[in-house]
Amino acid sequence: MIAWTLLGGVGAYGLTWLAVSGTILGMSAMARTGGEATSLPGVPNFARVDDRVLRGAAPSAEGYRRLAALGVRTVVDLRAERLPASRSTAPGHAGLTVVRLPVRDGQPPSVEQVGRFMAVVQRAPGLVFVHCGAGVGRTGSMAAAYLVGTGQADAATATRRSLAVGPPSLEQVVFMRRLHGTRAGRPPRLVVALSRFADSPRRSWARLNHR
Repeated sequence: MIAWTLLGGVGAYGLTWLAVSGTILGMSAMARTGGEATSLPGVPNFARVDDRVLRGAAPSAEGYRRLAALGVRTVVDLRAERLPASRSTAPGHAGLTVVRLPVRDGQPPSVEQVGRFMAVVQRAPGLVFVHCGAGVGRTGSMAAAYLVGTGQADAATATRRSLAVGPPSLEQVVFMRRLHGTRAGRPPRLVVALSRFADSPRRSWARLNHR
């Protein structure tokens, strides 16, 4: 009896994971047909948000130097993970100022974090580069909130642009789709629970690779 219960639980999880992940991957694949990510050595998933903001994955030392050469002066790091000292000091070695707005992997930024990001962009002397680990979910959510908040895109367009770079979590997709003006509310609890349930294998894998 216990074995059948466990088997049923595993099966239910597998179906949920396939449904959620398959939907998000399909949305991302469709969005990629328009093309969003470009190429910059040392910065995976690099893309231009507008004439003030660039986005991408966590850069290498070479990536930070190339960003500085493009006119970037401020880096907004959305990672909540604990970083080795070598990674923490790399932007400074390239002459870049770092602002940390830690967001947990798989989750969207808070209203306060979006507001702070907008203020950083407004005050920055040069271009701003925003990134998380892979430059997809957290970065895409912040970029979408920025585009909608500055009136450059509606929620649907901003979401599609982020999906074109890569597949975020369900929680992040719903966050982006609910953006309106400067408002950035949290997704419903049921969506949050389902998203984190389906996204747990990817987060676990990311933590293992981070060590």
